Amino acid sequence: MTTVESRAAVGNAPALRALYFVRFTFAAVWAALLFSANSPLTMLAIYLLVLYPLFDVGAAVVDAYASRGAGVVLGLLSLNIAISLFGAVSLAIAGGSGMPAILRAWGAWAIVSGLVQLIVGIVRRKMGGQWPMMLAGSLSMVAGWSFILQASAPDPNLKSVAGYMVLGGIFFLISCVRLGPRSAPCGCRVCSG
Repeated sequence: MTTVESRAAVGNAPALRALYFVRFTFAAVWAALLFSANSPLTMLAIYLLVLYPLFDVGAAVVDAYASRGAGVVLGLLSLNIAISLFGAVSLAIAGGSGMPAILRAWGAWAIVSGLVQLIVGIVRRKMGGQWPMMLAGSLSMVAGWSFILQASAPDPNLKSVAGYMVLGGIFFLISCVRLGPRSAPCGCRVCSG
């Protein structure tokens, strides 16, 4: 990350804190709704599955606007927008084919978007509070493969997808807290984010 990007990232921390908190809240509510609409596969579950990547698009747009001037991050967020739009379309199509197709489409989206999340976290690591984002991106890739494998199980369901989003929301909350004020009076790493 260049010095200009580093300064932009640090100035971006308040906007990211707010965005991460909104993402945590949305993930928690979304997961609760999905868990209740899971079995049998309902239209609500399909709508929720399409909605999450679309929400991810909106979050990436907000993040990109707040990160303007940060070239590498802006490019990665643009890539994430394209990936999530494709994921939403794929999930809408898979919704008509049943649970295995949905799990495969969700898994593929989780793998690719998780990779982008990991890279964005690495690029932003100097601003602090990014280890949860790097960990979440890594776990998303692993979870994506598990969703693809679950598609072949005798009774595939969306409970693990709901759990995955709860965990992802918790990582956003941890990052929100870790992106604390840079001017902490004690100057320690914990208080500084």
